Amino acid sequence: MAERNAARATDRYERKREDILDAATLILNQKGVKGLTLSLAAAAVGLSTTSVTYYFKRKDDLAAACLMRGVDWLVDLAEGAEAGAEPAVRLERIFDLHLDRLRQTALGLAPPLPVLSDIRALSQPRRSEVFAAFMKAFRRMRQIFEAPELAGLTRGRRTARTHMLLEQISWSAFWLAKYDPEDYPRIRQRMADILLNGLAVEGAAWEPRPPAMAELAPGEGQELSRDAFLRAATRLINTHGYRGASVDRISAELNVTKGSFYHHIDAKDDLVVACFERSFEVMRRVQRLAMARDGDQWSKLSSAAAALAEYQLSDYGPLLRSSALTVLPEAIREEMVQHSNRVSDRFASMISDGIAEGSIRPVDPFIAAQMLTATLNAGAELAFWVPGVRQKAAPAVFVRPMLMGIFRA
Repeated sequence: MAERNAARATDRYERKREDILDAATLILNQKGVKGLTLSLAAAAVGLSTTSVTYYFKRKDDLAAACLMRGVDWLVDLAEGAEAGAEPAVRLERIFDLHLDRLRQTALGLAPPLPVLSDIRALSQPRRSEVFAAFMKAFRRMRQIFEAPELAGLTRGRRTARTHMLLEQISWSAFWLAKYDPEDYPRIRQRMADILLNGLAVEGAAWEPRPPAMAELAPGEGQELSRDAFLRAATRLINTHGYRGASVDRISAELNVTKGSFYHHIDAKDDLVVACFERSFEVMRRVQRLAMARDGDQWSKLSSAAAALAEYQLSDYGPLLRSSALTVLPEAIREEMVQHSNRVSDRFASMISDGIAEGSIRPVDPFIAAQMLTATLNAGAELAFWVPGVRQKAAPAVFVRPMLMGIFRA
C-alpha cells in the first residue's frame, strides 16, 4: 500500500511539474527569460508562488527546464532523421516530425516548444548547462551531412548548413501562425523542397553581384555617431542577450559615459527598437540597390542575399537577431514583426517575378522568402559557428546552400 501511495504521489508531482513547464514555456516564448517569473508561472496554473518553488527553486531553474525541452526535441529530431538512409530522406524526416509536432501544438494536443534563442539570457550555472546540452544536440543534427556523397564538404561548411537548418526550424514557429494546422503537411513538403532544390532553375550559375559595402555605409557627422552606437549595441545584444547588454557594457564598448547613452536613447526598450529599425533599413536599402540593377530576378535576389551575408561580417555589421523580439512589450513587438514581414514580402515579390520570367523555380514565394529571411538573420552568428570565415566567403558558405540546395557541394 505504501509503495502504491508513493507511486501516486510521484505521478501527481510529475503531472503538476509538466503543467508548470507548459505554462512557463508560453510565457518564455512571449516575454523571454527576462520576463518569465515564478509568480507569472504560478498564476497560470492556479498555484501560489511558494508552491511553484517546491518544483523550481529559482526562476532560472524554471527557464532552464523549459529550454531543455527544446534541446531534447532537437535530439529527438536528429534521432528520427537517422532512420533515413540518404541525406535527402533524413531532411524530409526532420521536417515531417517537426511540422507534425507544431501541428499538434496548434491543435492543443502537445505542449509548446520553447524558443531557444534566449539561452544566453540565463544566469550561470544554468546558461552553461543548457548551452552544453544544445551543443551536443547541434553535433547530433550535423550528422545529417555525413554521407559518402558529401565527403567534399568541409567541417565548417557542414556546421554552417546545420546552423542554417536549425534557424529554419526555429523561425518557422513565428510565421506558421498565418496558416491553419491542416495546411502544415503541404507546408512541410514545400519547405523541404526549397532546402533540397533551392530557388535557382537548372543550369543557373552562382554569380551574385552584391553592392559594395561602401554603398551601405552610414552618413557622416551625427548619423555616423548614432550608427556606431547602434552597431555596438546590436553586437552586444546578439552576443549577450538583452539582459547581458547592459548600459554599462554598451558605454564601455564605445568608451563613452552613461550620459552619452541617454543622449542617443531614452530607454533600453527604445534601444532594441532603434537597433531593429537600423537593421530593417539596411535590408531595404540592399533590396532597392539590387532591384535597380540590370539582370534577371535570380541575379537580383542572389546579389541582395550575398550583400547581406557580407554585411553581417563587415565593419558595418551585424544586423540585430530576431531573438531580441521576445524582450519587447507586445505592442512594440507586433510593430517590429510587421517591419520584418514587409522586408520578407519584398523578397517574396522578387521571387514571384523570377518565377514569372523563368529565372527562379516554381516555389511558394511566401515560404521561400521567410526561409531566406531566416537564413540572413542567422548570418549574424556565422563567425561564431565557423571561426575565421571571411566576409567575402560568407555568401558561398551560408547563403548559396539555401538558394541552390543544402546538399549541393
